[in-house]
Amino acid sequence: MLEIGRQNQLIVQETGTHGAILDGGQRGRLLLPLSQCPKRIAPGDLLEVFIYTDAEGEPVATTRQPAIELGQVGWLEVAEVNSLGAFVTWGLPKDLFIPFAEQQHMLRKGQHALVRIYTDKQGRIAGSTRVDHWIKDDASGLQPGDEVSLLIADETELGVKAIINHRSWGLLYRNELFRQLRKGQQVTGYIKQVRPDDKIDLSLEKPGFSKGRLDTLGERIIEQLEAGGGQLALTDKSPPDAIYATFGVSKKMFKQALGALYKQRRITLHEQYIKLVV
Repeated sequence: MLEIGRQNQLIVQETGTHGAILDGGQRGRLLLPLSQCPKRIAPGDLLEVFIYTDAEGEPVATTRQPAIELGQVGWLEVAEVNSLGAFVTWGLPKDLFIPFAEQQHMLRKGQHALVRIYTDKQGRIAGSTRVDHWIKDDASGLQPGDEVSLLIADETELGVKAIINHRSWGLLYRNELFRQLRKGQQVTGYIKQVRPDDKIDLSLEKPGFSKGRLDTLGERIIEQLEAGGGQLALTDKSPPDAIYATFGVSKKMFKQALGALYKQRRITLHEQYIKLVV
């Protein structure tokens, strides 16, 4: 069965000067334009294509990969706004339509927004910025320590909201962030805690920073000290973003590594810098 808004593997029925005819099952024969046909394509080949819909709701096949698929949320740019609604770019020749009724706030040309793809009552692909209709506090199938995909959303008093795997809300606490995040940014994160009300606490670091990884960070600090003539202008009081820019770790982990090196008497700690013990 043809899946609208997703990747499909379809059989090539025939080829010609205009392209390839694909078997769309109950939706009939689909033309894949010649410009998108792989070389040496032949009848009987199995071809992976993305299926979207035209203005009449008819299926269209393409070998191009859109930014997001059905049920997913992405950070998309508004290409046009007219009397019908808004249109956003998503990697396909036909821009994605967002009806006025599905706009959380009135969209303007050139701005970006979090957009979720859905199918309307006529079976046509469309977009919505009302992501709260679909994204819920849902921790089903998630466990502490799980690695997840995060899409950064809005800031709150406590921190930054993020969409987990395109389906659930989670929160990154401000006092645990060690680098700047921007709305629409995609990052890898981890489930820190699942609360009784199904709310999810997130972390940008994998829980349980092992001694082996801590030792590796310590050696990287020593290498930086050696490369800098025995001195490094970072301390346990440095801003988190400065630490992340140099070592790609949180301030907490950096402080743990400094503490270990200090106990080993390999460094000395000063107000504005750390120094290598020779």
